[in-house]
Amino acid sequence: MLAGHMLSCVAQPANYTSKDKKAIKQYEAGAECMRLQKWDCAEGALSKAAETDAAFIEPRIYLGEMNEQRGNAAEAVRWYKEAVAISPRYFPPALLHLADIEMGQGAYADAEAHYKAYIEVERDKERIARAQLGLANCAFAQEALRNPVPFDPKNLGPGVNTADGEYYPCITADGGTLMFTRRVKEPEVRGYGEQEDFYQSRRAGADQWAEAAPVGGVNTRLQNEGAGTLSPDGRFLVFTKCAGPDGSYGPGFKGLGSCDLFISRRIGDRWSGPENLGPPVNSRGWETQPSLSSDGRTLYYIRGVQTGAGIRGMDIMHTRMQDNGTWSKPEALGPNVNTPQQEESVQIHPDGRTLYFSSNGHPGMGGLDIYMSRKQADGSWGKAVNLGYPINTGKDENSLLVDAQGRLAFFASDREGGFGDLDLYGFELPTTVRPMPVTYITGIVKDKVTGKPVEADVELFELATGELATAAYSDPTTGQFLVCLPMGHGYALNAGAEGYLFHSANYDVPAGTGSEPFTLEVLLSPITTGETIALRNIFFNTASHELLPESDVELGKLLGLLKTNAAMRVEVGGHTDDVGADAANLKLSEQRANAVRDHLVAQGIDAARITARGYGETKPVADNTTDQGRALNRRTEVKVL
Repeated sequence: MLAGHMLSCVAQPANYTSKDKKAIKQYEAGAECMRLQKWDCAEGALSKAAETDAAFIEPRIYLGEMNEQRGNAAEAVRWYKEAVAISPRYFPPALLHLADIEMGQGAYADAEAHYKAYIEVERDKERIARAQLGLANCAFAQEALRNPVPFDPKNLGPGVNTADGEYYPCITADGGTLMFTRRVKEPEVRGYGEQEDFYQSRRAGADQWAEAAPVGGVNTRLQNEGAGTLSPDGRFLVFTKCAGPDGSYGPGFKGLGSCDLFISRRIGDRWSGPENLGPPVNSRGWETQPSLSSDGRTLYYIRGVQTGAGIRGMDIMHTRMQDNGTWSKPEALGPNVNTPQQEESVQIHPDGRTLYFSSNGHPGMGGLDIYMSRKQADGSWGKAVNLGYPINTGKDENSLLVDAQGRLAFFASDREGGFGDLDLYGFELPTTVRPMPVTYITGIVKDKVTGKPVEADVELFELATGELATAAYSDPTTGQFLVCLPMGHGYALNAGAEGYLFHSANYDVPAGTGSEPFTLEVLLSPITTGETIALRNIFFNTASHELLPESDVELGKLLGLLKTNAAMRVEVGGHTDDVGADAANLKLSEQRANAVRDHLVAQGIDAARITARGYGETKPVADNTTDQGRALNRRTEVKVL
């Protein structure tokens, strides 16, 4: 907005660019009407002043600003052009605003000329940098128009969209549940007459969604809730809740700033009461638009500072959940993502390495464009890649969501042909900006003895690196869980709960563009005498008893089990297949069992609590005639004594 500049830059009466007393009187009358926000009066008087003196700059600047604020782009361009044609140096910001409007209209050649003219007369480095970004936008936009990307958006239909605004979608990893923000009418909300709530729809077919329903337990009647992110299994919701016009978050809610991040947990079909994430995630500023990583351990979100002119300094932050359950001090992403301008609407894809966000600080079509950045080997984020035209246009684009498979993207738009206001649309994402392909594992955790559901911590670690790939908690009511993970890797699965031996398994998820999800039944054995678990993620080289590094995660789980249950005594049993001599197999199994025992003792477990025994090939659990069967027979077991 130019008002602040003009109040300080427009000349005093003795220095007006006009000497015509009639024109000056008309201008001063128009300026007074502007001060009183009597826009029709102001426009009439200022237009007369400009007509009376064709070289009078001040009323032309005011008329340009007024029309810009009122969305009359053509009229704003007309008056700004007249002002800078008389003297481009009198008020340089008029050149910058003229170029910005032309950029938004797609008049790239005119915008380019006016950005260059502005750079020639401006001395402020920050404003020059803004104009240079404008020039980069002009160059990018003209090239993007010559090379459009495939884009065929489809409205999600009446089950999701209404005459009210729908935006900020989030979706479960299986693509079955869509949650979004809806702006609903609420006359009792003072000053606004509307509020934001969450709605949820379930997939009813390949391209159909069932009628959306409000999300009970999270929504409140008179405060805003929205801009949420779901964990891949749809059981945790992190979202934005803002104070109302009176500064209150509503009964029972406390906030730190104007908008804070809250979390709610779904148990069965019910959502828990939201809890403020608190510091250091939330601050006295403005936190919104969160995105939760697939392992539930890293949270990305937008932080800004609320000023009288709106929200400023909007950057993408990230914080990591620590071992004690608290969040680390948030840090801003690097300069390849964050800019001195505004960043919004962040999504970390379930692959954990592809970030989507909106920004007006990178070269683009003008306004907010949608970008993609990939995480590099050193943990930094790569150069922002514009998704291209016509996904991005001269208008503001944001609210993008890419599904777990990486093929389908959702976004909000008020384009013609919708149901009214902002609607949600889906489109096939261009291959060049797709994330890594991922799949998911669904399952149910039960007590091995009773068959009842168990709430368990389910974790998958990448075998090659030992890093946690993803995690979830099984539902205490149903025992169900869902985890999302990238393809083309091997994973160690561990599921554990208090009072139970942990479950161990490993899976090889082949690379490709699609994969049928795994479906598992995880049976946890209570910690009772005689119960046994097979440690499927203890690895040795062929014919060797030296533990491989890939075993570290599993050994850590076993160590934790023994430390938590200080009275537990166990036997570590080694088993082989039937390849080779019986005596050699027996000796190898004894050596491997002792290798595990020695590791645990070295980590502080009392040696008297652990015995080691080799069984060789005497206790097979599968047929030794196949590779798969022999692999199952080569195992390390732990039995409770």
